[in-house]
Amino acid sequence: MYRQLALSLFAIAASGYGAVASSAELPEGKGKEIVANNCNSCHKFFERVGAGYTPEGWNTVMRMMKNQGLQMPEDQVKIAKEYLVKNFPEKPKPKGVIVEGPYKVSMKSWAVATPGSRPHDPLAARDGSLWYTGQMVNALGRLDPKSGKIKEYRLKTAHSAPHGLVEDKDGNIWYTGNAAGLVGKVNPKTGEVTEYPMPDPAVRDPHTLTFDHDGILWFTAQGANRVGRLDPATGEIKLLTPPTANSRPYGMAVNSKGTVFYVPFGTNKVGAVDPKTLAIKEYPLPDPKSRPRRVTITSDDIVWYTDFPRGYLGRLDPATGKVTEYPSPSGPASQPYGISAINDVIWYSESGTKPNTVVRFDPKTEKFQTWAIPGGGDIVRNTSVTRNGDFVLANSLVNKVTLVTIPK
Repeated sequence: MYRQLALSLFAIAASGYGAVASSAELPEGKGKEIVANNCNSCHKFFERVGAGYTPEGWNTVMRMMKNQGLQMPEDQVKIAKEYLVKNFPEKPKPKGVIVEGPYKVSMKSWAVATPGSRPHDPLAARDGSLWYTGQMVNALGRLDPKSGKIKEYRLKTAHSAPHGLVEDKDGNIWYTGNAAGLVGKVNPKTGEVTEYPMPDPAVRDPHTLTFDHDGILWFTAQGANRVGRLDPATGEIKLLTPPTANSRPYGMAVNSKGTVFYVPFGTNKVGAVDPKTLAIKEYPLPDPKSRPRRVTITSDDIVWYTDFPRGYLGRLDPATGKVTEYPSPSGPASQPYGISAINDVIWYSESGTKPNTVVRFDPKTEKFQTWAIPGGGDIVRNTSVTRNGDFVLANSLVNKVTLVTIPK
C-alpha cells in the first residue's frame, strides 16, 4: 500500500542483521507474530532495523510507522514495542570523544510538532526562523526560536518524504520530495505548495538542493545517479548524468565562482558541474574506501567533506586536486555527517557516536574541539547556519531541532 515506505522507512542506519523472508527467522517470544505481520508489510524487517534502537528509539520508529499509515491496535503496539526492545536493542556505538578547547557554545533543542516526524534537514531562514523537513509526516515545519512556536505546512503529494531544504531570495522554501520524484516550493505567507515533477520517471529520489548565484536551483538524485538543474522562472528541469555509474550524488554546495560541487556517496570522488556548459568533472579521492556524504565550501573555495564510513574530515583543493584528510576525533566508526562552514571554520556532527557530537575544526591551526549533543543528538543528517553565524541541527531519531549558539 505504501510502496515508497520500503525505500525510506527505517533507512536510518546500515543494515546489521541480514534479510528476512518469513517470521521463522524472527526470535521467539510474545509479539513475534505481531511484528512479522505488521513490520514486514511494507519492507523486509531486517533490511531496515539497522543497528537496533534504544527503547526511546523504538518508540519513535513505531510513531513513524503510524505516521505512514500503519493501522495497529494500541494493545498490539505495546506488545510489539516490548518485543522489539528486548530482541533488537541498540548495538554498541563508539563513545563520543570530547576534545577540550577555548570555545564555549550553548545548545537549545525544541521537540518538533508531531512525534515520529523524523526531521531530516534543517534550514535557518533569513527572518530568523528555523525550518525542518518532517519526512514521515509529509510536512515542513517552521520554528520561531524566540517563542518556541512551530507551524507545520502540509504538502500536496501524499507520502512525498520531504528531504532537502533551501530558501530563495523571495523567502519561499524549496524542498525535495525524496519518495515522490519531485521538487517542491512552499510560500510561507500563503501556505501554497507548487510542485515540479521530474521529467524522467526513473528519477524517483531528488535528494539535496541548493541555489547558485544566478538563482538557478540545483539538486542531486542519489539512487537515480543524476544531478538536476531547475530554472524557477520557467520550471524547466535538466538532468545530468555523472561520468561514474552508480556514483550516488548526495550532498551539494556552490563555490564563489558559481561552480556546483557535489559529493557522490557511492564512490571515492568529488564532482563539480560547470553551470554554463553543464560539463561534470570528477576529482578522485586517494582512498578507494572513501565515501563522502556531505560537503561545504570555505571562502577560499576549498571543498570540505565528511567521509562517513571511514570517519574522516576531508579537504580538497580543486585548483590542484590535492586532498588532505583529518581523522575525526571519535575514530573510524564516528560517522561524520552534516557539515557547514561558519566564518571559514568547519563545523560538523559525528552521527555514529554515543552521544552524537558537535565538532569544530579550525583549518588555520588544524585543531579540533568537540561537544556532546544534549539528549544524544541521534542523528544529524544535515546542518544549516543562521545569519548571525550559529549552527543548526535536525536530530532525526529524537525528533528535535537544535540551535548551537557560538560566541562571536
